[in-house]
Formats: sequence, C-alpha cells, structure tokens
Amino acid sequence: MSSLSHVDKEGRARMVDVGGKPDQKRVARAAGKICLEPATIQLITANDMKKGNVLTVAEIAGIQAAKKTSEWIPLCHTLQLTGIKVDAVLNEEGVTITSVVSSMGPTGVEMEALTAVSAALLTIYDMCKAVDKKMVLSDIILLEKTKK
Repeated sequence: MSSLSHVDKEGRARMVDVGGKPDQKRVARAAGKICLEPATIQLITANDMKKGNVLTVAEIAGIQAAKKTSEWIPLCHTLQLTGIKVDAVLNEEGVTITSVVSSMGPTGVEMEALTAVSAALLTIYDMCKAVDKKMVLSDIILLEKTKK
C-alpha cells in the first residue's frame, strides 16, 4: 500500500523494528525562532521577566523535551542519548534556538533535535505571553543529520 516505514501493507501504523540495524554515532542539528516585540526583548535582556531567566529556562526545557521525545511522538523509539545541547540566542527580532542531539544506536535523533527546539520555543512563549501578544514561532527546521 505504501512505502512509508511507519505504515504496514494494510495501512495500519506501526513502530519500525530497528533491532537488526548496527549501532552508529547519530547526530542531528535543528533550529527555530520566535519573533518578539522590542519591549519583550528588553525585558529578557534585563532579566526582568517575572517567570525568571527566559533563555536559561528555555534551554533546560529543550533538553528535558529531547529526553522525552518518545513520549510526545507516538512512533518514535526510546533512545539512549549521549549528548544534548540547546542554545537560546537573543537577537534584534527575538530568540533563535538551536539544538544538537547525539546518540550511539540504530536509529536517528532528528525528532529529538526538533522536539528540543519546539519545546524551548514554547517555553519562551509561555514565559512571555503576559507581556507580548504578537509572538510568532517559525522556521523550525532540521539543519543536518549524520551517522558514522
């Protein structure tokens, strides 16, 4: 019926069996951004947001989310991640989030990298929603995935 790996020949969803694949070093990089009003950027710069340090909390949220990706995305495997780095960088338009996730295993970590970015952006949205009604999350993208 389909060449999709998560759909069987009858069209039912399934989790792919990766048990026969060799362990390889897997790395994925993802990014995304949130546009903020200038006043919100000022509050973040001055660390005056009532909920705390927005950038640090967003980075921690991204790390936590990457570790829980298989609980968010139904057909993702539970992975033993070997590294997670999430960076939140404030700029004149808002915040850019980048993530790098790595593992040693039989399947990729792109969903973990994308989940890290998404959760970090949602955290910024949550922390700033009281002062900024015009926030826009955008450009969530997988930048790279490798295996060796």
